[in-house]
Amino acid sequence: MRVLLVEDDMTLGEAVRDYVASGEHAVDWMKTIETAASALATTSYGLVLLDLRLPDGSGIALLKDMRARGVTTPVIILTAHDQISDRIEGLNSGADDYLVKPFNLGELTARMLAVSRRYGGRPISLIQIGDLKIDAADRRVSAGGEAVSLSGREWAVLDVLSSRPGAIVSKAQIEEALYAFGSEIESNTVEVYVSRLRKKLGRDRIATLRGIGYRLGREQ
Repeated sequence: MRVLLVEDDMTLGEAVRDYVASGEHAVDWMKTIETAASALATTSYGLVLLDLRLPDGSGIALLKDMRARGVTTPVIILTAHDQISDRIEGLNSGADDYLVKPFNLGELTARMLAVSRRYGGRPISLIQIGDLKIDAADRRVSAGGEAVSLSGREWAVLDVLSSRPGAIVSKAQIEEALYAFGSEIESNTVEVYVSRLRKKLGRDRIATLRGIGYRLGREQ
């Protein structure tokens, strides 16, 4: 999943970025509302982690602008302010969850997963397509009853495909899930990881629709 982190505190920002990235998510870290707005205008994110107090204004203003423009990307607010009124304002402005600093990074990961499941229409973590079983919560995969070991980026590709089983996922959507700003993207990167997944899961499980994208499982 590609995550936008909007946080101006260097110590906390580095900790959150590194921890979230260690879970094989691509993280774009912005420190102002202006740069965050530019990122949102050009990139599709699976989740936004948003601080409220930023050098050039309030994170609430950015959140309200997102929702006014019809941007439905889920947002978790991260703030040092534990006032009930702040929580209410954030949630009423369109936030999906709320964490008060200091928070446990493990709890942040759990909340990210829960919010992304709700947003992606996956209220449960276990996905089964024939004899292919994918546990999104524990990141475990089995095919034909045999456990399959995946690298971080192989998992990232499978996670995007399995979020919409039977539907077409474009190459661009997979690229966005794989990389953060500043990462080099080779022209055949997606093809390479899809090929690796086919070798591990079975060649017939992922269909290629030439010039359109890829599909996991049967057509919806």
